[in-house]
Amino acid sequence: MNDVQVQVGQLVPDFRLPASGGEEISLSQYRGRKVIIYFYPRDLTPACTKQACEFRDQSEVLMEQGAIVLGISGDSVESHDKFKAKHGLSFPLLADEDHHVSRMFGVWQLKKMYGREYEGIVRSTFLIDEEGRLLQEWRGVRVAGHVQKVLEALQEHTSLK
Repeated sequence: MNDVQVQVGQLVPDFRLPASGGEEISLSQYRGRKVIIYFYPRDLTPACTKQACEFRDQSEVLMEQGAIVLGISGDSVESHDKFKAKHGLSFPLLADEDHHVSRMFGVWQLKKMYGREYEGIVRSTFLIDEEGRLLQEWRGVRVAGHVQKVLEALQEHTSLK
C-alpha cells in the first residue's frame, strides 16, 4: 500500500481515529473550521507535556480564530485519557496505534537516539483550512515558542479571508 503524503495547498484525505473519551473522530467532521493537527511522540513525557499544555493554554484564543486542535500520537486511548486528565487538556487526543495517519502525513520516520535506530513520530504540526486544504506545516518542531508561531500563522490566514 502506498502511503499518501499530504502537501501544502492540497486537500488532506479524510481519516477516522479513536479518541480520548471513547469517541471516534474524523477530519471531515470539522469542515467549516480550521484544524490544527499536531503529532507528538508520547503521552506524559516532558516535551510532549509542555507542548500539550501550551496548546491548552492558548485553546481559547485558537477557538476565537475559528480553529480546533487535535493531538495525535501512537499511544492508546487509555493513555490519552490519563494524559488529558492529569493536565486538564481541553482538546481531543487521537490514537494512531497502527501509524496509518502518521505515515499519511509523513511524520512516522526512522529516528536515532543514543546510537539506536527506531521508528517514531517526528514532532510536527499542520494547519488545515475550512475546506480541508493544508495551509501550512511545521516539521521537526522544537517545542519552545512553537504554539505562538502556529497562532500567528492562524491569525495571518484568518485576516487574509
